[in-house]
Amino acid sequence: MTERFVKHATFVVERTYEASPAAVYQAWADPAAKAKWFSKPDILDFRVGGREYSRGGPPEGPVFTFDACYQEIVPEQRIVYSYTLDSDETRISASLTTIELIPVQSGTKLVFTEQGAFFDGHDTPEIREQGTNEMLDALGKTL
Repeated sequence: MTERFVKHATFVVERTYEASPAAVYQAWADPAAKAKWFSKPDILDFRVGGREYSRGGPPEGPVFTFDACYQEIVPEQRIVYSYTLDSDETRISASLTTIELIPVQSGTKLVFTEQGAFFDGHDTPEIREQGTNEMLDALGKTL
């Protein structure tokens, strides 16, 4: 029998972008803009109660399924969503993510907080935090 366990973790990643909160917010809200720095969504219904869904991965690797529901949206200030992540047919995590957009003199400070439950060692908070850093770096390049 396979041992089942859950590892709970919270991590915070911050970035400052030389772009307005409106521009950073739009990069999350607009499907075409988001596809430039995140996996192209199959569904992006950007509203409270709306869903974001994408499925894909590298040609030789597993297929990842990202399935999110928007819990709170305050335009140009805050985005909160819950999501699950699957690798092929295995659920590897469930998380709550909060994105805060704070105006600063040079543009926008983005504070990304993820509270996650990572299942059975299929994913770890450290790997997720590394991926988040790469994702936010890619966002910065598109801004």
